[in-house]
Order: sequence, then C-alpha cells, then structure tokens
Amino acid sequence: MAFTPAFGDLVPSAKLQATSGNYIDFTSDTGNNFAQQYLPEIYEAEVERYGNRTLNGFLRMVGAEMPMTSDQVVWSEQNRLHISYDKCIIDDVDDATITIKDADGDVDNHAIRANSLIVVFDPSTGKEQKAIVKTVTGGSNDISAYPFDADAWESTFVGNDLKVFVFGSEFDKGKPGMSGAVEAQFTQYSNSPIIIKDKYGVNGSDAAQIGWVEVATEDGTSGFLWYLKSESETRLRFEDYLEMAMIESEPSSQASGGISASDQGAKGTDGLFYAVGERGHVNSGGVGSNLDVFDNILRGLDSEGAIEENMLFLDRNTNLDFDDMLAGLNGGNSGAGSAYGLFDNDKDMALNLGFSGFRRGSYDFYKTDWKYLNDASTRGGNSGESGNSDGIDGILIPAGTSTVYDQVLGSNIRRPFLHVRYRASQTEDRKLKTWITGSVGGAYTTDEDLMSVHFLSERCLCVQGANNFVLFKNS
Repeated sequence: MAFTPAFGDLVPSAKLQATSGNYIDFTSDTGNNFAQQYLPEIYEAEVERYGNRTLNGFLRMVGAEMPMTSDQVVWSEQNRLHISYDKCIIDDVDDATITIKDADGDVDNHAIRANSLIVVFDPSTGKEQKAIVKTVTGGSNDISAYPFDADAWESTFVGNDLKVFVFGSEFDKGKPGMSGAVEAQFTQYSNSPIIIKDKYGVNGSDAAQIGWVEVATEDGTSGFLWYLKSESETRLRFEDYLEMAMIESEPSSQASGGISASDQGAKGTDGLFYAVGERGHVNSGGVGSNLDVFDNILRGLDSEGAIEENMLFLDRNTNLDFDDMLAGLNGGNSGAGSAYGLFDNDKDMALNLGFSGFRRGSYDFYKTDWKYLNDASTRGGNSGESGNSDGIDGILIPAGTSTVYDQVLGSNIRRPFLHVRYRASQTEDRKLKTWITGSVGGAYTTDEDLMSVHFLSERCLCVQGANNFVLFKNS
C-alpha cells in the first residue's frame, strides 16, 4: 500500500535543498507549515522608516517648567509708559473738540490733562499737527485742543481715525501746576491648567508569550524589548501630547444655539497659537519670500519691546524661502563681506545657503526648522497648503526673560517669555505621574487580568509679553 507521509503532501528530498515538494510557505493555508524544513530569515531589529518620530523639545528649548499649587496662574504686564490713543475723532475742523478713543471704543477716563502738549496725526496720510490742551471735560472722552500752526485743524482729519500722543506740557507764568495725576496701569492675564491622561494595557495571556524585538527608541535607549514595546511608545506619545496640548489648546466658549466642548466638561486653556493670535502679531504676507514684508514685521517689533534677539521656528517651505531671500541679497557680493564673512563661508569654498542666523536693522534672528510643522501626522499635513489662511508657517519668539508682577508672591519676578506651570505640592507632583494597576507584571491592585500603565499631567502655558511674538500664517 502507498505510504502517506505524516507531513501530508510533503515529499522528502535526498539533498538539502528547497524543492516544490519539501518547502512550505509560511503563508500557506494547508496547515502543514509547522513541518517546514527551512525557516525564513527574520530580522530581529525594527526598521525605523520614520526616523525619530517624537515631536517634543520645542518648549524645553525656549522656556522652562515651574510648579504651582493653584487652579489658576495670574500675572500682570506693564502697559506703555507714554500716553497715546488711537482712533480719535475730530468732527469739525473749526471746533477745538477731539473725541478720545482707542481700539476698543470710547475712553472716558483717559490720562490727557489740561496744558498737555499733544501731536495729532492721521496714520493713513501722514499729516500731523501739534496742539495744546486747554480744557478736559470731567467724566467725558472729549478734550479741547488748539493747534499751534493754524486757525483750524487739518481739513483731511475730519472723518478719519487719528492718533494722539502727549509729548510734554506748557504753562503761563504764575499759573498753578498740573491738575490731577496719572496712575500707573497694568494689564492682568491668567491661565488655568488642563489635565492630560493616557494609558497602556496588556492582558495576562499576552504577557505570558515572551517575544523579543530589538529596538532603538526615540528616548535614546536601545536593545531588546519584550511586550512593553507598546508601553514605551505610549509614554513617548504622551510626552509629545504634553507639548502639543500647550501649543494647540484654546479656551472653550459656549456658542448660542450650537454645540461646544464646554458642554462636555472641557474648559480648555490658552495655548501658544491662541495666545499669540489674541495678544500678539499675526502675519499672513509670506514673510520669508519678501523683504518688504519682513521689514514691516521689524517696524512692529520697534513699536513693542524692541527685543534684540529673536528665534524663528519655521516649517520647511518658509525656512527655504528665508534661505532664498538671504542668498538673493548676497548674490551680487563677490567679496568677503555679507555674502561670506558673516556666515563663515570662504568665497573659494562651496557657499552654504542654509543660513541659521542673520541680522536685519538692530535685530538678530536665529532660525531653525520646527519638526512639529513638518511632520505629516501633525501640522505638516496642513501648513503648506497654498491659500490656507489657517495653516501655520512658523512663529517668532523673543529670547530672554520678562519682568512681571506675580500675584501669589506679591513681587516682581523674572520669567522666560514662554514657560509651563504644572500643579505640584509637597505631597502631590503632577508634572508627569506614572503608576501601574491590575494583577499582571507584579502589580496586584485589582482583579483585572491585565497590567495598566497610567500617565497623567496637569499643566498650562504662560505666554508673557505676547505683544513681542509674531505668528506666521499662510497668505
């Protein structure tokens, strides 16, 4: 009778070679692949096809982390030293009345006093006149001011938004001194932390099946990992979320007749993009490709804190636009001036067009790619779209520290312009909590047949002096 091999349809070969009869494919559905003579070559090491996948490090580079014990952090920022108002109105060129306004509307309690010397000018035309204030109507936003160089106000002033600022005062001989006093004003800001959580779990059966994989993780470790490979990635992903939440978050507001995250108990917090969009400068003019647009940004910095050193964190397209713009400015320079010496390039060697720093006017700028804006799984999928006004091209952040009044400490303190506050006390540190529950892997806290690794943090971002920040958006 015919002999039927115990291996099914396998036909042994007299030589050590793979034939159609003695070689079994692992993808076979015959059920005989346990008897395969030649095992496939298996790479133990993972292929890192996406390189370093982590995105955090931005806030660590430009800011700091400090503990706090309250549900809210409150700080005060100085207002401008000199007295000026925008959007002021003159209704009649023959009338001495000027209505004092600002960007938010009427100003009843303005700081302009009688005998003040003022400059009135129209930003749209550049025309200006100087005047003296003779009377100030109490409880009103009207002043009576008389120009020095004419019998009436400039006719083009009527109907336009004017700017008024004080440059001194003048009194007649023997007259009393200045009436009233200017009280120092400050602007108060606050932010509250949000609670961020994540979890990884593995059941007992899977934990009993040991499978080793050689890995090189983004946190700098390498070697062989067991099933906790996923736990390691969960931690790396959570650490990214800690930074991404501080960058992207915004407060939740209830829309009339609509739906809102606040209905689900999410209050939100002021993230970097939101804070700069609300209190800083937003540019949508293609900053890296046009020197005139960039110079307009410098004029904006002049009107604010005029901080000399600034950092530019840009997406790939904007960074290359800056390189092209700078290279174009230096293209006609054949000597060792700005085209070579400033960037340590010799004219006889290859010119490095990847400029990392440059100076324009009285400002120094240091620029770099921001991986968060380039990664396809985050902002890289949106920021480069042409015509997308919501896409982020980059951000300008001032270097150094700011002086603010801390409401809790009751004194002036110096803090980085950008820093994170996390909840912590002597008994509870919520900067980054990690704990294990379950009944697997040495944890015996519940009757669940699994091991759960928990992650938690409670934090918020403080953007101080946001008027010195510039957010670059797609034009």
